[in-house]
Amino acid sequence: MDLVLWRHAEAEDAAPGMTDLERALTGKGIKQARRMGLWLDSQLPDSCRILASPAVRTLQTVEALGRKFKLHNDLAPGADPADILKAVNWPGNKDSVLVVGHQPTLGMVAALLLTGEDLDWDIRKASAWWFAQREPGDPGSVYLKAVMSADLVK
Repeated sequence: MDLVLWRHAEAEDAAPGMTDLERALTGKGIKQARRMGLWLDSQLPDSCRILASPAVRTLQTVEALGRKFKLHNDLAPGADPADILKAVNWPGNKDSVLVVGHQPTLGMVAALLLTGEDLDWDIRKASAWWFAQREPGDPGSVYLKAVMSADLVK
């Protein structure tokens, strides 16, 4: 299984009366999402399943990919890393899955996959971390295949 964790692009601060889920991307964030979306689209298999948080900023980020996706409430801000792994059926899924979500949860998922420990790792805005398994279904065979930042993609 391949699992790609894509943090949403740069978003605006919440205005008075605005909920966290309503925050939208900034102009810079829209450009970041577009660049990373183009790169991911060129790398991901056509069969990749795509799940996104219901927040506006993740919806705008994933739309830049130009593929079908499904909103998943278990990926909302503040989600538990275990909920994300359950949503993608890790490690039993044989398909590739892309998750578009938030910090600190995505960083915690990354740490859990590579170390087996609950650690607070940082994934930069609009960046993607791509995990793979040498042996399907074996969490001990996980490795980091790629880390890409929107700043590096042109």
